[in-house]
Amino acid sequence: MRTKVISLIVVFSFLVVGALAGFAQPVEADTFRVGIVYSEGGLGDLSFNDLAQAGLMRAVDELGIEYGAIEPDSPADFNPALRRFAERGFDMVIAVGFLQAEEVIEIAPEYPNVQFAHIDQAHEDLDNVTGLIFAEHEGSFLVGALAALVSETGTVGFVGGIDSPLINRFEGGFVQGARYIDEDIQIESAYADSFNDPSRGREIALSHMDNGADVIYHAAGATGTGVFEAVEEEDQLAIGVDTNQNHLYPGHIIASMLKVVDVAVFTAIEDAMAGELPLGENVVYGLADGGTGITSLTDVDEEQLAYEEGLIDEDELEKIRELKDRVTAPHAERIEEIKQMIIDGEIEIDDWSETGRQL
Repeated sequence: MRTKVISLIVVFSFLVVGALAGFAQPVEADTFRVGIVYSEGGLGDLSFNDLAQAGLMRAVDELGIEYGAIEPDSPADFNPALRRFAERGFDMVIAVGFLQAEEVIEIAPEYPNVQFAHIDQAHEDLDNVTGLIFAEHEGSFLVGALAALVSETGTVGFVGGIDSPLINRFEGGFVQGARYIDEDIQIESAYADSFNDPSRGREIALSHMDNGADVIYHAAGATGTGVFEAVEEEDQLAIGVDTNQNHLYPGHIIASMLKVVDVAVFTAIEDAMAGELPLGENVVYGLADGGTGITSLTDVDEEQLAYEEGLIDEDELEKIRELKDRVTAPHAERIEEIKQMIIDGEIEIDDWSETGRQL
């Protein structure tokens, strides 16, 4: 099966149609085929697109699926990308990111025999679509509380990708978490209007630091790499998002808010193959079930994997260990208490995707 998947990837590299990356040739009728259309920024964002791919690759290895993948150059490519997979009779089509909402709403009803899964977008009236959504405000509350506990200036910052209900949810959780610790904390917040503009992310982060922010959280996809560049330049601190980004700039990223997009993608594919995908419904992943969370504030087990994979060297691993020992470990017990209080309902967090921004 591994050889067959590689052959599909080779086919993709030659079948380029306009701005689209290409499509797989038809395969055996008894093979379950999944088409995935990534969001703006594409692969290499070290965030939700890469996590979606990780879940897909796990399905290749463990479930033996065939797949097709497209990295659109712009949102204008979403419609033809989704439609091509549906027209070619793929069993399942996965749309990554809320930016594809209009396209899924238009296309899914035209292909009632195709199962659609949509990451980061709720759907309630489409009989062949499952929304895979996350309680990002819960995990973001934890990193907001951590930022306030760590900050020495009394000012923290947030950099969002596109100003939208989804990213407002990240921002809202972060703001409420920081204010839970210090009701007078100053919060610098701005949006880059893109998930793929590191230069703009760097510019915003530098502006936040000029205004006193010494810890900056981003929910901006590939734009967030610019945030990391800025905090390294100014020797300040940052918080990553979606996946463990702590190893990217060793000694500067104190934690990452986790969002298990990879698990959601794999589970959706597995359920679809078994005829058990809850079509017409939304699956919500939250803090209680591990759908969102925060990286360890004390140990470097996950970062050790980055070292073993050659992504960082021994000195960089030691920088991460020292940062945790000095900056975050002293607050690990407090953050764990807050996490349990959220799960138990003792702390209620407003969802800014529903209430609107409350800065």
